[in-house]
Parts: sequence; C-alpha cells; structure tokens
Amino acid sequence: MITVLNKCIGCGKCVPVCPFAAVQMIDKRAVINEACTLCGACVQVCPVDAIIIEREDPIHKDFSAYKGVWVFIELEHIHKKGKAAGTTIQPAAKKIRKVAYELLSEGRKLADTLNEELCAIVLTDKNTGYEKEIGAYGADKVYLVENSELEEYNTDVFSTVLVALINRHKPGIFLYPATIMGRDLAPRVAASIYVGLTADCTALSIKDGLLLQSRPAFGGNIMADILSPNSRPQMATVRPNVMKLSEPLGKAAVVIKEDIKIDKSIKRVKVIERKIVHDKLSAKIENSDVIVSGGRGMKDINKFKVLEQLASSLDGMVGASRGAVDMGFKEKSRQVGQSGTTVSPKLYVACGISGAVQHIVGMKSSDIIIAINKDPNAPIFNVAKYGIVGDVHEIVPKLIKAINKRVNSR
Repeated sequence: MITVLNKCIGCGKCVPVCPFAAVQMIDKRAVINEACTLCGACVQVCPVDAIIIEREDPIHKDFSAYKGVWVFIELEHIHKKGKAAGTTIQPAAKKIRKVAYELLSEGRKLADTLNEELCAIVLTDKNTGYEKEIGAYGADKVYLVENSELEEYNTDVFSTVLVALINRHKPGIFLYPATIMGRDLAPRVAASIYVGLTADCTALSIKDGLLLQSRPAFGGNIMADILSPNSRPQMATVRPNVMKLSEPLGKAAVVIKEDIKIDKSIKRVKVIERKIVHDKLSAKIENSDVIVSGGRGMKDINKFKVLEQLASSLDGMVGASRGAVDMGFKEKSRQVGQSGTTVSPKLYVACGISGAVQHIVGMKSSDIIIAINKDPNAPIFNVAKYGIVGDVHEIVPKLIKAINKRVNSR
C-alpha cells in the first residue's frame, strides 16, 4: 500500500519520475491512482518524505500470482577502431552478450521443470531483431522497452524500468549475468523491491517448486545451496561461462512492447566520454578457445614464460591460478577461479596447478581439461580428462616441440 502524508508540499517532483504516470497533482497535493505498481520511484525523489510504502509481510504473502522465469539480456556495443592508437570514439550497433544465451539455455530447463514460460527482458534504444536470436535459445516472450534513455547503461534508469516491469508482471524467477552491469543492476533492483539476491551462482535447479541456487562460500571451501521461500521474484546472478549453451532452435520469441515512461531527472551519473583501446594485451581471457594456465608449480616468473610459447603454439592465451598471480607471475586480469575469471574454453591446460576448489570452480566447465602435475594425488586430476604426472618444466618444452613439429609437417 502507498500513502501520501499530509506533509506533502506539492512540489511535483514525483509526477515525472513515475514510469506509469500514476501520480497526479490535485489541489497542490500528490495523488496516486490505480496504475501504481509500488516501484518506489516517487518515494526516492520526495524531498520531505511524504510518500511511504507499506509492504506485506513476505512470510504471509500470497505468491500464487508470481509465474515465469525471466532473464535479463545484456547488450554490448560493437566498437569500430578509430584512427588514433586503435581507439574508438563512437560505439556502433549493439549485440547480445554470450552470457545471455547461457542464461536462456539454463532458464529454459528451469521453466520446463516448472511448466512455465521463459521470458527475456530487453532494454534498448532501438530493437534490431533481438527476438530472433533470443527465441532460438528457448525464450517464449521478449518484454521489450525501447527508449532513447536506454542507449547507455545507467543504474537509476535501468533499475527503475525493471522494478516497474516486475511489479506489473510478477515473475517467479529473475536471472541476471554476474558481469559488471549485472552485479551493479541486480542488487539495486533487489533492494528496491525488498527481495533477496544470490550472487555468483554456479548451478541452478528446482527443488519443491523453489529455485535452488548454488554458489561457492567460505572462500570456495564449500558449496552453499540457497532457497528463497519468502521472496518473489527469486533473484540470482550467474557467472559467465558456467552454464552450457543449448542447441539453437528455429523459432523467434513473441515480442511484447512495454510503454515505460522514463524521466531524465532520475539519472545521477552521466557518461561524458567513452574510449576503448584495442590491443592484444586487452584481450579477455574468457573469450579464448584455448587457455594454458600456470600455478605455483611453475616456481618463478622466468619459468612461467614458457607457457607463453605453449599458448602461442596452440593459438591460445595464458591464464594463472591465484597463487601464481599473488607471486607476480601474471597480472590479475588473467587469473582463473572464484576470485578471478570463470572460463569455459574448448581446451584448458593446467600446468603446475594443484587444483584448489577456488580454481576448479572457475574452469571445470571447459570442454577438455589437460592437467600436468608431479603429484599424482593432486585434486586437479579429478576434473581433468587427460592427466600427465611428471615435472611440468620437462613436459611443457617437449609438448611445444611436438606441436611445432606437427604444425610444420603439414
């Protein structure tokens, strides 16, 4: 229930921020009509705290109206290289990030288990036929919001729109990518609608009609299973490269265009300039099909450099365990694991990595894992498809020689 107290001064600031035009000024006082979805946008801008929302106790709340699995579709700009030092000034079109397809693939399984719909949420300045790609990965519907204010990501704008959509349509589950954007957006939405949020999930399933959310806890030493029986929607962020992609289907999702009013005044941050540098060093490890990672067993930075040769011969990139990063063998951006980057390449070669839980969480979904370690009882062998027991400093040079010999013989 939403109430306007007598101390309302009639300033009118609450009128333009309402996404559904549910606030009017009558006799110099704010009046809220039946179009209100309790999104709270008016509460945030009221200078005298004259608007209050009383929410029902979740323990006694009826959740029967909350249905469907929602996935937030993150879009990223496709940049064109500039003339100076490989920089870009203006972004070109936008494309769907790969993690969105991963979430749709997993969301389809959840929706099928619940016998409910899978819906994708797209916030953009212009739709370029995203529903075709989204439908191919299992979505039944696309809730589309088109507005010029959605061209660049802004926490205030995006969260206001999502809260409005949630209150209008009442999804049972809402999944976000655990990316820079998702980790910023999901907590803001959760706080706005007073629900819980499970961050950095590595597995999802349905248990007794509820979303079972699994994530590493206590530094990755255990896996925690979390349920939200008194919270709707049940919300979670999911790490990229964790969920397997499904095979694309030959269908397009039904598009439902949502008319959401967006007031510019709610934005507290403005993007002044965007500059992207294109070089080999800035390449992201999670985008590589082949990763050669080293751990403490590489002993020192000079011996670690041999992995660059192995990665080069395989046309891949070099990664590192947290221990190797802490010892200065590789920069933080190349760290694989719970506190680093989650990867899912076609080939992952672990060199001198014992296989701590924190590291395995970040690479276990790789298609093929090859482990090289002198300890036959190293945990890394439990997830490896192929294991080589021996001195990594003797084995890696021989691998490089064998690979180069085969390549040159073609």
